[in-house]
Amino acid sequence: MSTDPAIQESIDAAADVVGSVWPLHSFVTANPLAGFEDQPFHEAVASAERLLGGDGYPSPEVFRRAWEAGQIDTDVLREALRANGYDADPEAALDRMAAVATVDAGDEDSTATDQVDAVVTKWLAAFLDQGQADWPMPNREAGFYEAFRSVARYDTDIPDTDAVAALPDQPVEAIRAALAEYPAGQWRDVFEFQLAALPGWTGYIKQRAATDDAWQSAYPITLPEYLAVRLTLATQFDAPIASAEAPDSDDVAAEPAGDRPLPEVWLSAWETTYRRELVGSLTEASESVATATDGGRPDAQLVFCIDTRSEIIRRHIEAAGDYETHGYAGFFGIPMRYVGYDSDVSVDACPPILDAQHHIEDRPVANDDAHARYDRWNAAVETANATVKRLKSNAATAFSFVETAGVGYGAALVARTLLPTRVYDLFETADERTPDDHEVCAPTVDHDPDADHDLPAGLTLDEKVEYAATAFELMGWEQFARVVVFTGHAGQTTNNPFESSLDCGACAGNPGGPNARVLATICNDESVKAALRDRGIDVSEDTVFVAGEHNTTTDEVELYTDSVPETHATDVDQLRADLDIARTGAAAERADDMGAAADAGVRETERRAADWAETRPEWGLAGNAAFVIGPRALTAGLDLDGRSFLHSYDWQTDSDGAALEAIMTGPMVITQWINAQYYFSTVDNATYGSGSKVTHNPVGNVGVYQGNGGDLMTGLPLQSLLSADDEPYHQPLRLSTVIHAPVERVADVLADHETLRSLLDNGWLSLTVVDPEQDHRALHYEDEGTWTPLTDEPVETPTPEPAPAVADD
Repeated sequence: MSTDPAIQESIDAAADVVGSVWPLHSFVTANPLAGFEDQPFHEAVASAERLLGGDGYPSPEVFRRAWEAGQIDTDVLREALRANGYDADPEAALDRMAAVATVDAGDEDSTATDQVDAVVTKWLAAFLDQGQADWPMPNREAGFYEAFRSVARYDTDIPDTDAVAALPDQPVEAIRAALAEYPAGQWRDVFEFQLAALPGWTGYIKQRAATDDAWQSAYPITLPEYLAVRLTLATQFDAPIASAEAPDSDDVAAEPAGDRPLPEVWLSAWETTYRRELVGSLTEASESVATATDGGRPDAQLVFCIDTRSEIIRRHIEAAGDYETHGYAGFFGIPMRYVGYDSDVSVDACPPILDAQHHIEDRPVANDDAHARYDRWNAAVETANATVKRLKSNAATAFSFVETAGVGYGAALVARTLLPTRVYDLFETADERTPDDHEVCAPTVDHDPDADHDLPAGLTLDEKVEYAATAFELMGWEQFARVVVFTGHAGQTTNNPFESSLDCGACAGNPGGPNARVLATICNDESVKAALRDRGIDVSEDTVFVAGEHNTTTDEVELYTDSVPETHATDVDQLRADLDIARTGAAAERADDMGAAADAGVRETERRAADWAETRPEWGLAGNAAFVIGPRALTAGLDLDGRSFLHSYDWQTDSDGAALEAIMTGPMVITQWINAQYYFSTVDNATYGSGSKVTHNPVGNVGVYQGNGGDLMTGLPLQSLLSADDEPYHQPLRLSTVIHAPVERVADVLADHETLRSLLDNGWLSLTVVDPEQDHRALHYEDEGTWTPLTDEPVETPTPEPAPAVADD
């Protein structure tokens, strides 16, 4: 019987130990230990340490600073230590953690393995390049294995190039030859060892092969191809094929006296301290929500992404006028593949857990003067860029170009370095004089059955109605203002390879403005409005839907009002004025948080956006610690310090629990991914992050090295996480989810979704319910579906039996 299927099955199983890695131009935050989520947290980090070499917990010094700062309540900590069989003295516990010696696994084979890594990463970088190289690697269209066979035979760094030329035609044959001395039962261990050697490149290959995007279609690469090359090189350099020994249980740091390692006890105490304060505030607010009276129709309603940065601007907008804000996943429920005007690249602007369902393009609405100016400007910019590139890269013109343009380049560099705010003003002025794409284009939302795309072009009327209805039903809307704004978000930064990490995670690291425009266009369709009213969603006759985009670096909110009728011009003008007021307050808060003068908040955020030497244009989602699912009235009076994801939800409008189920199986999972990436990038940046931006070396338009080669860095840079060396700004806590709903409804959702129960039971996030039907008391989810009231009063809580085996998530 052929061993090919067995080899592929072993590779697929082994690949679970390495998390997927997305290219930098579409940075997606994800749990780097996603393949271990079926294990309890402490077991998962131990397994990852064995395979990847990464620490899974904050250092004793970080715990000490948090404790001394009051972020870890001493009574909570002592109780947790005693409950897990440790000495209840925090100082003794810290000393015990600090005294645990780091186990030295030895480096006898490191030189040979380093040689393998150096050669294989060189060829991976050449093959996977996405347009950065002027001279691309030959024969890439044949796939990585075949291209390597045809070109690497000329690589003098390889000991036996004749053996490369003589490799079998199929990669699986090369793998089989390398595994000749290993029984089938050890194949998975071999593949895990080899794939974990370069988790960055492995994760990127894994993601690209699964996505099958345009680059993968043109230049395919698979994990078997990569393993065939790596195993071939390992054989030539006499590097180890498999791990030399199994992990020793005595080598586990801070071996627990109880069920959990000592660092996890400290971590849980830190999380409990934070969660108790948050839940206490929400419990009090829940009582107020129950007795609150209707405040009437607001002047406008603005829907923001659930992103933690939205929490800050929402507070300031609500303080600026009679406005109502809501939280909804920033792709606005439209799983679309988007192509901008004059762009030859499409992006899947939806969460990675979803597949794009619709092809949406921006097309000109009319051949008017604005459109003509837009085309002239874009053509001029493209021509100038192409000319400069040719002059710089052409051997005949490179030196004369530098001599001629050197003074201009020098002046531009000086201005960017010394006067970044002035540069920002210049670009803003130029931008104001040139029409934006949303002024001359409109998204193709109407279904086109004759269009030739991989996905259906546009949306049918039924699909439009469903997406619009889902948005309002999930958020629990019961009234509509004259102006409703769907506000996407994007960051603004200069000279930053990680710029897409500041864009919308729900849009797969892309700006959220296009998604907002699509939903606003859909909702302005009179046929859609009529259908919504038939479904009981009472859209007012005078309601106009507007799209916008929140610049999370400067806190400016741009409204796309080209199609707003004159009847609403005054409403929009007032909203714009109040958004400027809100921006001033939010920018001051952010500037203060970054150590700058709060009274110069707007100018400071603009400087950071324009300064090409700025390593921290904004904090991104650093600080994220909680996900609150409930009505805005629950959190409207609270300053959550930009640490909470906020999803609007009203349990009273969700009688069957369908809306809650959609939120828990979608946004709650995504926020756990984001939280996990920030957590692991903070506790071990060398393994799970990407080190300092100062020493980054972008490669192939897909990732960054530290230095001049090696593995792709997979997570967030130090400047996104630390306020100073060894001083985390981001508090590394696992996500605390709080839901405002009857506990029976939450339990029903968990009973139907084993994946959610597994995440909770294994400690990857926590869940607390504030139950409005049980005197607004809080109940915390414990292992195996049990609930513990966070009060002294007993509370009867049902624990439904899990549903029969069904398709999950």
